[in-house]
This record gives sequence, C-alpha cells and structure tokens, in this order.
Amino acid sequence: MNYFIIDDDPAIRAMLIEMIEDEDLGNVVGEAEDGELVDNGLLSLKKVDIVLIDLLMPIRDGIETVRALFDGFNGKFVMISQVETKELIGEAYSLGVEYYITKPLNRLEIAGILRKVNERLLLEQSIRGIQESLTLFTGRPQSSAMPSSHTKNITEAGRTLISDLGMIGEGGSEDLLKILEFLQYERQRLGSSYTFPPLKEIFAGIAAEKLGKQAKEADIQKEMKASEQRVRRSLYQALIHIASLGLTDYTNPKFEAYSSTFFDFSEVRKKMLELENQNEKSVNQSRINMKKFVQALFMQARQLMD
Repeated sequence: MNYFIIDDDPAIRAMLIEMIEDEDLGNVVGEAEDGELVDNGLLSLKKVDIVLIDLLMPIRDGIETVRALFDGFNGKFVMISQVETKELIGEAYSLGVEYYITKPLNRLEIAGILRKVNERLLLEQSIRGIQESLTLFTGRPQSSAMPSSHTKNITEAGRTLISDLGMIGEGGSEDLLKILEFLQYERQRLGSSYTFPPLKEIFAGIAAEKLGKQAKEADIQKEMKASEQRVRRSLYQALIHIASLGLTDYTNPKFEAYSSTFFDFSEVRKKMLELENQNEKSVNQSRINMKKFVQALFMQARQLMD
C-alpha cells in the first residue's frame, strides 16, 4: 500500500514513516506539512492508497482537506489528532474517515489499524477486479455476493446493507431507510457546510415527514420515541447476526467488513461469547452506539452509490 502523510509536525511525520516501514505496512510515497499543499492530482500521481492526516493544521485543517479530497479519491483516510471531542470525531467519520486515532501515537494501535485498512482496501480492490473482469467477459454487469457498486440510489444502497446485516425483516429497517433519505437530502441541501446532525434532529425529521405538516408536537415526540425503539431493536438483531457470522467463520468477509465498522468490536465479541455459551446469560446488556451505526450506514451507502 502507498501512504501519504499530511501533518504540520515533522517529528510526527518521521515517526509514522518509521512505523510503517518497520511494520512492513507499505511505502510512504509523499508527505506535506499542510492540507492546502495536497490535491487529488498529487494523490493520483503518487498512486496513494491511504492518507494519514492530522486534524489541526495552520492553513487548511484535516476536516476541510478530507472534504476537499473525498469525492475524487478512491483510497482511505485515517485521521490523527490530539483532539478528542465527540463532535469533531463524529464529523470526521461522517465525511468518510476510516479511523480516528488520538495522540500520543501508539505503535501497536497504529499498526493494528493500518493492517485493517490495508485488508479492507485489498478486499474492495479484489471485488472490483472480479466485477470488471466479468463485465468485460460477458458485456454486462454481473451480480456479486458482496454489494454492487452500481447501486442507483441511497435507498437501494441502504436496503442492500440492511439485508447484509440481517435486518431486512425488522420493523426498524424502514426507519433506517428513511434516515438515509433524510441525511442524503440534508447533505445535498447544505453542500460543503453539511455536518452530521444529532440523532434527535434526525428522528424529528423523519417523524415530521411521516406524520405531515399538520402533526402536533406531542404526536411527533411519540413517533420519535417509537421510531428510535424500532431502530434499536433492529440494531440488536444486526449485532446478533454479525456475531453469529463470526462464530461460524471468523474470516467471513461480511464479518470482517462490518463487525468493527458498524459496532464497537468489544460488543460484538461479547455477543459472540454469549451465543457460544447459550446457558450463560450476559451480566450486562449489549451497548450499541446508535450514532456510530447510523453514520457508518450512511457512509457505506454513499460509497455503494459511487
């Protein structure tokens, strides 16, 4: 894999280069001290697969740089920062950042994350290669066990992912599709000023759309709670489904791709142990990060639309 490092601290850049080389993770093909110095033409010329980017930089910060590069870059972004506020981390993930690493740098953490990113890229490249080969051979696109990159819109993309996650029959699956439509509309409406909205705002938006303009505030609040409960139940079923895939085959592509993308892997592992020992009840119920799930679903659905 080819890496490009964007960080205004030369010591951090040197440390990352050393880590990547020592762990045999790939080649560092370029570096820059500010996001303003990098564009898609440079990344394409360098054949960059992964961009390691700092959040805080003097001229153009990491968020603005990712926003400027995302649509024209086919690789992955990994953000590195000493800032740990939930809002900034959430915004980074909503823009398509694959991982968010906090400073000070930990060699084992970085090596583990970059290996996961490498594996995901290789899997995606392999799938694209197979699809392109089949298209050239037959003259038309072929179906694949993995989601197709030719998905026409956000709803179709979301339905594909929901099916993969084992939620297609759940009541909350339709709520999730409405959420994707709401987020897509907001992104198109706001353009470059778009940031991922709070969950409360999302549920309020889809409740108001469902009930109509004449709906009373009390009815909207009631529908918001009902919708959130349906979604939460669906997410729990998805957790069980992914954990079951992992128990059956730890190398299952969907398990590898989705277990840490949509959930905190510690919760997936906990559910796997619970399913493995059916007679032993879990002391603590699984805690599912709904915002992370919805952000990941939106990001993955948009990638399928490309």
